[in-house]
Amino acid sequence: MKRIFGCAAAALALAACTQVPPAEKTPQRAGEAMDPLETAGRMVALRGAALVGDQKAAREQLEAMTDDMRRSMKLPDPSRRIDPEAARSAARAVSGVRSVVWIDATNLLAIVAENEHRNDATIDEICLAMEPLGDTLAVVVNLQSGVARTGDELEILSRNCQLAPGDRAFLQADRQVDVIAPELRAQVRAQQAQAANAATQRRKADEAARVLENSTPEM
Repeated sequence: MKRIFGCAAAALALAACTQVPPAEKTPQRAGEAMDPLETAGRMVALRGAALVGDQKAAREQLEAMTDDMRRSMKLPDPSRRIDPEAARSAARAVSGVRSVVWIDATNLLAIVAENEHRNDATIDEICLAMEPLGDTLAVVVNLQSGVARTGDELEILSRNCQLAPGDRAFLQADRQVDVIAPELRAQVRAQQAQAANAATQRRKADEAARVLENSTPEM
């Protein structure tokens, strides 16, 4: 008997040591097609609950299907609006964020203290911090560096909390927050690259001319 208990204790200890660490939490995602199998399962559960008169279970399944459809349509839940001031406080508590302000009812602007924090990971952290407050599908996070020195560093990184970059929720305007439009910035970069290339070609031509002049004997 003691041997059995000893083996059981050893097995439990081994399991505790080999536990897989929990997966890193990621923000909620919307805009994906409804899962046919999951939808069918909900319909079966809804019908079963209705047959036995379980109104609570039937209502829960119906609400779940409605929520799945709403999220696939990228439609924010109006019943779970996020309080602006609570969202501002939650975003301000994220590491690296220096200040937070609402530009309008949808766009949240966060200024980070270092260029390294102007990335999608910081946006994810801000969105996760706001999730307990309501539906983050209604929020677009705009991230700007507070120590930017160049046009590229000054560029604002924008993304809806639950959608891919450049995508917006249903009827959500794609507001241009950057002072300098990305298209204009790209045009300036192209012109700078063209000018640098031309300067390099001139320098090579001048060097070739000097080599030719130095290697040519005088008549």
